[in-house]
Amino acid sequence: MFIDIAKINLEAGKGGNGAVAFRREKYEPSGGPYGGDGGDGGDIILLADEGLRTLMDFRYKLHYKAESGEDGRTKRQFGKSGEDMILKVPVGTLVKDEDTGNLIVDMKSPGQTFVIARGGRGGKGNARFATATRQAPRFAQPGTRGEERKVVLELKLIADVGLIGFPNVGKSTILSILSEAKPKIANYHFTTLRPNLGVVSMGAGESFVIADIPGLIEGAHKGIGLGHDFLRHVERTKVLVHVLDASGLEGRDPLEDFHSINEELARYNPKLSEKPQIIAANKMDIPQAEERIEDIRRELETEGYRVFPVSAATTMGMDELRYGIYELLSKVEGDYDTFDDKVIITPEQPDEEAIIVRKEDGKFIVEGSFIERLLESTNFDNMDSLRYFQNVIREKGVEDELEDLGITEGDSVFVCGHEFEYFA
Repeated sequence: MFIDIAKINLEAGKGGNGAVAFRREKYEPSGGPYGGDGGDGGDIILLADEGLRTLMDFRYKLHYKAESGEDGRTKRQFGKSGEDMILKVPVGTLVKDEDTGNLIVDMKSPGQTFVIARGGRGGKGNARFATATRQAPRFAQPGTRGEERKVVLELKLIADVGLIGFPNVGKSTILSILSEAKPKIANYHFTTLRPNLGVVSMGAGESFVIADIPGLIEGAHKGIGLGHDFLRHVERTKVLVHVLDASGLEGRDPLEDFHSINEELARYNPKLSEKPQIIAANKMDIPQAEERIEDIRRELETEGYRVFPVSAATTMGMDELRYGIYELLSKVEGDYDTFDDKVIITPEQPDEEAIIVRKEDGKFIVEGSFIERLLESTNFDNMDSLRYFQNVIREKGVEDELEDLGITEGDSVFVCGHEFEYFA
């Protein structure tokens, strides 16, 4: 079963408490504070693993807790830090905050790591608090709690090519012919209720991944039918193969089908309609298809599309379609796009936290736990503190990303719920 949505609860490890202790050894009459620091709590780290294809494991285990740090001990001995917890997710997994729906990170590169929940810091022992005027402190610092988060994992299928079209036009059969995939095939609507993947070999080590994506119906951009489940997977493909029933035996006009599906794509996300497409005019073994194919080619080729007459039933034209897809794919540059209208500023150091800059309903929004802590520590009535806040925002590249999103002087910027006026 293909699982592409999972909700999980994360709890990083708690920091160990600092110790309160004093030297009691013989021949040490002055004694003195001797308590050590507590260990840091373990982080929860996401790792993008290209060997994983589904989020199945996260359906059976919902709660994840990293190891806590040990308490400090006497003789200034530090407590042991908790072990980090590594959670492997498939490449292409989007991680979102369950409460706000905001994107936290896109795990789109093999081997990519991200600290999704930070462990608490160990508390300082009383030896740390000794001063010339306070020589025997009888207190220590407690460890802080680890971060707790509820997140949604959303796997967007990563495939080079997506087969799209109305239900029952032959997408699954075409997939089975082009690749070694064995999807469920039957002569009724919605045989495919989840994406099927196949690898198409072109010889000499050349290949591409193709996905048979569930059939689309009118109103899918509103979530009707398979709706958003269908469109979520279309987003990550580089090239679309639009499969039409050229015979029109079910009473639908193939040209109307073509424009209807493209309209659904554009309504869901205008950038989807910009993806390169080629047309597979299927069911050419049926006489009615022969009568319609010239009209189909005339109209769609005039619009700049290549049309391949094929028959999944007889495999006629499949080799031409395979090479046509590969040729178009070789001309497409760039990586898979998520098309989210937001920017993640990647930290320079692996242990730093990402800053999210996005535009939503005309509002410019800056978010992230780093920014939240910066905001809480800033005294806006103090000029030095305010200047430090502005310098950090500038150094982290937030201003540059806001300008890329189209901000102008006088616009409002919402930083972790607080409204600021932007000045260039």
